[in-house]
Amino acid sequence: MTQNDSEAFENMVKANYKEMPALFRRMRESPGIDSLVKARDEQIVRLQKENAELRTKVEKLQKKLTLFKPYIFYSQEEIERKANEILQNMQSLHNDAIKIPIDATRVCDYLNLSVDIGEILPDEHGLIVAKILPLERRIIVNSGLPEMLGTFEEFTIAHEIGHWVLHINQEDADILSEEINGNSDDENQVILFLCRSASSPIDKFEAFEWQAQYFASCLLMPRYVLQELCKERDLTNWSHLYAITKELGVTTSSLIYRLQNLGWIYIPKGSKQIYPGKIELEPKQPRMYYL
Repeated sequence: MTQNDSEAFENMVKANYKEMPALFRRMRESPGIDSLVKARDEQIVRLQKENAELRTKVEKLQKKLTLFKPYIFYSQEEIERKANEILQNMQSLHNDAIKIPIDATRVCDYLNLSVDIGEILPDEHGLIVAKILPLERRIIVNSGLPEMLGTFEEFTIAHEIGHWVLHINQEDADILSEEINGNSDDENQVILFLCRSASSPIDKFEAFEWQAQYFASCLLMPRYVLQELCKERDLTNWSHLYAITKELGVTTSSLIYRLQNLGWIYIPKGSKQIYPGKIELEPKQPRMYYL
């Protein structure tokens, strides 16, 4: 290549180099390129929308998974304190003492829970005594079980209140309920808490059931109320215990369970003989309830 040829080639490169921005601009303004860019932008928007929807689903799933608390060990004192706090708050709210027998449905009203009596069909695991629908703040007691009537029904409701207080994340339930409100097809509305047995011996209850059962006994039979009722009564006499159950509106087995947990009486397994417990009735406390 001669020198003249080299200079001509260099001049051509320089000329084309100056034209490159204009070339890119023309390519950018080309209808074909524009449609590609538009398609890319639309795809980005679509992916962003799908990502947002996925995040929403994940957040709902996380709320669903945290709707029920993991197992927490509660001592008897902690459970009794939680039951007493509810009764004390109700008393403060109405500026009036709690009447005996304690009406579990009034406690539900205070906690903004509704109660329905309706048929609950058994599932593959057996009979269902009651269930809680946390997103609806609703307790349903099985009307198909004859033993659920009267005092059993009252204790069952108190038992479900125990699950609500001890085992359900109430704030998460309210948040998730608001998110799906108005969408009757949302699968999250099926979330529920089942109770299967109200008659099994206490020592066979799983931890959750035992906690709810103990809460119910503390709620319907507060310690200070029992102190008042048991005063000048012989707790080793069955007729005296029957009289107390009528005043409390509970079953005899529930009262026996409560008194034995308090250590006020002792009944050997398989026996009907009642013995005084190792713990005497505590000194009288300031009266919070009236009979």
